Amino acid sequence: MRSKAKALLIAAPRSGAGKTTVTLALLAAFRRRGVRVRAAKCGPDYIDPAFHEAAADAPCLNLDSWAMGPALLDSIACEASAGADLLIVESAMGLFDGAGTGAIGEGAAAELAVRLRLPVLLVLDVAGQAQSAAASVLGFASFDPRLRIAGIILNRVGSDRHRALIERAIATLDIPVLGAIPRDKAIHLPERHLGLVQALEHHDLELRLHRLAELAERHCDLARIQGLAAPLRVAQQPVAALTPLGQRIALASDPAFAFIYPHVLSGWRLAGAEIVTFSPLANEPPPEDCDACWLPGGYPELHAGTLAGAARFKAGLKHFAVSRPVHGECGGYMVLGDGLVDAEGARHAMAGLLTHATSFAERRLHLGYRAATLLEDCPLGSAGARLRGHEFHYASLTEPGNDLPLAELFDADGTALGPSGGRRGSVTGTFFHAIAREDDLAGQQRLAKLA
Repeated sequence: MRSKAKALLIAAPRSGAGKTTVTLALLAAFRRRGVRVRAAKCGPDYIDPAFHEAAADAPCLNLDSWAMGPALLDSIACEASAGADLLIVESAMGLFDGAGTGAIGEGAAAELAVRLRLPVLLVLDVAGQAQSAAASVLGFASFDPRLRIAGIILNRVGSDRHRALIERAIATLDIPVLGAIPRDKAIHLPERHLGLVQALEHHDLELRLHRLAELAERHCDLARIQGLAAPLRVAQQPVAALTPLGQRIALASDPAFAFIYPHVLSGWRLAGAEIVTFSPLANEPPPEDCDACWLPGGYPELHAGTLAGAARFKAGLKHFAVSRPVHGECGGYMVLGDGLVDAEGARHAMAGLLTHATSFAERRLHLGYRAATLLEDCPLGSAGARLRGHEFHYASLTEPGNDLPLAELFDADGTALGPSGGRRGSVTGTFFHAIAREDDLAGQQRLAKLA
């Protein structure tokens, strides 16, 4: 079965240009007009997709051409667009930014656009410039002939005259300007150390989305933007990204444990597994009728005191781990350790199922794609299996403990980074976020060369 949706990519020259604001505004405006709209996010990102889901009232999936092989990409793109008239894909970073040293980075949004034949709607932050914006458009439009910059949205426009100066210059390039968003601090979304404050923490999110929809309706040509979208030419071939760690999986789910990729969950369900959620912050243990437990990433450092006092959760987790596998990923790995030091320097006792300790007081950014080779059989796969994923955390490993390592890590260039994570009995954990198995990437050419 082929997707019947049309799709486009929203990109920008750099991070911070307003891609997410524009994407949310368009999603909310199209939905209000009755368009069946869905969203996807290019690259590894947990936070933006939750906002996209709220704006579109439908799950948002991640598409990552560095970590995912062609079959998995097509499967997820088809799933992301199911039942939609329009699929809007938001880029990460700048359009051509990714891993490696090539002119187009591996995993870049441009690579995905070439693979899926997505027209690009380019968001330009024009604060502090006028006609010079046209030079940026020309550069992006001519940098790779396989890409089509189909339209422009100007962001942070200062006045009608400011817009007119830019539009006249861009008109010489025969690329339409389809929106001009004025400078408005009221539409700014608050941020913290890993990105935007999570969608589930905004009590006024519906009001914010309503204002963004009105902004798009006032300042963007929605009909022409929808008309830019091209048919999404992917066939549905369901593929599971990761092997499920059990038949009935207990999944920690609350503001401290919110970072789990939807495509991983849908892949587990595709393989016949059932997902049962519980909340450590509410002092809930993993359900006894489950045969495996997954603690995803999130913000445990912001809730360390509550987690330390969650005696029922910790006791239940220890009991569960006696006979069944428990895996912690990034924030979940921190909670499985012996202690967690918060931003103020206070140490909080964690589950103690692994012997390491972490600190958010001693912060250092760890960011980048990672390949992992598993050292022993574990919930992520069998010994020797290769996975692709990423790291994104500020917490530091201050006490390595004496557990056996879980995996050998490599960066996107193949440089060895050494052992990572820990394993003790049926308990495993690592800062590494798994996206997909590497088996369907073996020996393939770069995706952009296949298009």
